[in-house]
Amino acid sequence: MQRFIPRRHALALLAALATMPVASAWAVDAGAQARSFVTMFGNKLVGVVNSDISLEKKKQDILPLLEQYVDVDAIGRYCLGRYWRTATPDQQARYIKLFHQVLVNAITDKIGDYRGVTFVVGSSAPSGDDTAVSTVINRPGQPGADTQWIISTASGSPKVVDVVGEGASLRLTQRQDYGSFIARNGGNVDALLRALDKQIANHH
Repeated sequence: MQRFIPRRHALALLAALATMPVASAWAVDAGAQARSFVTMFGNKLVGVVNSDISLEKKKQDILPLLEQYVDVDAIGRYCLGRYWRTATPDQQARYIKLFHQVLVNAITDKIGDYRGVTFVVGSSAPSGDDTAVSTVINRPGQPGADTQWIISTASGSPKVVDVVGEGASLRLTQRQDYGSFIARNGGNVDALLRALDKQIANHH
């Protein structure tokens, strides 16, 4: 006995089938764009790190790359967690400014530890609203480091919003540290701002 699909169900089915290739194409396109972005950004970073210029010049050359290709503001807001919403506009502005400097110091401090770096871009996969791109970073005499770059286009262009190494999210770890510190200081965001200020002042 032949079964007929009611017209409204048939139209709904056709609509669903019609959108499937489009959705799949978007996912593939997002993954390809994210991998292309990581390849470009990674090559620029490796080019600076492996160059023969002085460490100070390397740090100077890294700064514009971080500002252009890393969404530092978004990472900063994430790291402050629920305290971002309770902070005053002045505290938010001060915190973002301090966070930029702290993050830049943390990244550029590691440059001197790296030589002869290469990296291989692997697969990509959705990570919530973002895209995770797998890479292997290789250094002479050391085992390859599996690293995921979390790429977001929320700002209008691809930017790094997290790095996951050995299963640990850098922004999540920082968020937990900041949250614990503020909680120990009675929920006072100013306590964190003073600590970050001191950290920057003592940086060499």
